Amino acid sequence: MKTAVEVTIFALGTAMLAYISRASLAAPRSHGFARFFAWEILLAMFLINIKRWFSNPLTWWQLISWALLLASLILVSQGVSLLWKVGKPDPGREETPMLAMEKTSCLVTSGIYGAIRHPLYSSLLFLGWGIFFKSPSWLEAGLALLCTLALFITARVEERENIAYFGEEYVRYMRKSKMFVPFLW
Repeated sequence: MKTAVEVTIFALGTAMLAYISRASLAAPRSHGFARFFAWEILLAMFLINIKRWFSNPLTWWQLISWALLLASLILVSQGVSLLWKVGKPDPGREETPMLAMEKTSCLVTSGIYGAIRHPLYSSLLFLGWGIFFKSPSWLEAGLALLCTLALFITARVEERENIAYFGEEYVRYMRKSKMFVPFLW
């Protein structure tokens, strides 16, 4: 980030993310704590690459980027839709700081959740690597790896929370599904 505009956008984005994550930031052992840092890294990556977003549109790295960004969009739309429709959010759930859509009362195992446990984090993972491929560099690779680590920690903590809430049903679900990428991871 070089310009005052980029620094200002980063500061405003950080303020917005901190506001959204305020309950999680006050509870470092919650899944939202690590997720905040993944969001921060994604914001920084985006601002670093914004000027190169549409340059060299038919290069191999741009084509990979667009495929990852499209996958990210599909994952987030499917994941959010299923959480609201099938998960039946319960505003009374307060065992850990959570966003409204995360307070599900039913375990979602259909649709994309049948293959992966964390499609929303997969979406962020694909977003991060999609941004990386906009203009690959060592800095972006390091940030993408840090983002991946933050999302892995987020998912592991959330799984602990889900086991506490859903019990053995969630443990069985974990055995049948992958964390982020169908058939792989």
